[in-house]
Amino acid sequence: MSLTEHNIHYVPNGQGWLLELKQCNPPKKINKNRNPVIIIPGYGMNSFIFGYHPRGLSLEGYMTQRGYEVWSVNLREQGGSKCEGGSREYSLKDLATVDLKAAIEFIVKTSRSETGKVDLIGCSLGGTLAFIYSCLIPKNRTGSLVAIGSPLRWEKVHPLLRIAFASPKLVGLIRLAKTKEILKLISPLIMKSSLMKIYLHKEMVDMRHLELFFETVEDPNRFINRELAQWILDKDLVLDGKNITHEFRKVKNPILCVLSNGDGIVPPLTALSAHEVAGSKVKETLLVGTEKLKFAHADLFISHQAHEMVFKPIADWLLKVNKT
Repeated sequence: MSLTEHNIHYVPNGQGWLLELKQCNPPKKINKNRNPVIIIPGYGMNSFIFGYHPRGLSLEGYMTQRGYEVWSVNLREQGGSKCEGGSREYSLKDLATVDLKAAIEFIVKTSRSETGKVDLIGCSLGGTLAFIYSCLIPKNRTGSLVAIGSPLRWEKVHPLLRIAFASPKLVGLIRLAKTKEILKLISPLIMKSSLMKIYLHKEMVDMRHLELFFETVEDPNRFINRELAQWILDKDLVLDGKNITHEFRKVKNPILCVLSNGDGIVPPLTALSAHEVAGSKVKETLLVGTEKLKFAHADLFISHQAHEMVFKPIADWLLKVNKT
């Protein structure tokens, strides 16, 4: 459910793409001294899931109710972003230092906030893009960083993920298309499989509108697949000769790393890596889940418990950090 009023903006990235940005305004008068929040989607997905929750407020809706101006971004080949002659051969660096940079500069100019900074909530690979932007763009606009299940260094990899990305050359050759349609067709088999638990626990999620969950799915890009595979093999991500793990030690921004205790996509040790490396004086972790309640990757956004165990602590942390 999402009750948030919003505006849609299309922003050129300078490389032949129009990026789709969704602006959600708080119900009350905006606090101009508070950074706007930008939510960045992850791998093979778009920002749909940030505006949807099967039972209650979405992440966008919750954050706006807490008084934030919230922006969700769709980078190239995500959501409603449009190709205007741009290439489909690009890298993680392009997504972070071209697309995300263009989106952030537009948001700073358009926002009613007067801080000149933005707080970044990166989800899964979206958090990695926030890391890359924050350490490779010298005069960046980053305020606080929230990374939800985001890898910096692959300290641990699920066996299935390791197998899927075993050969960078091979995955870089495979073109994937109609992923959303295929997943919809095989969804009954997926829901019966025990493998589902590495991504989502169906007993924790209202599954009555399953078809809507697939709206967040995008076709993975084969060039990004190749880059991901090499990153997993090397543990550290290297872009144009720069080791991003090493570069991230220079980042001083407040950072909150959100980990789910049963995540099979980005295991807790891997999601913790940014916290271990960051040079920030203010850095905290939020481990979501208990011994009896295991949280997987998608549970962080659409489970019954997401509001109390994920959305609220994130909003509370940002308010606390911004007051200090």
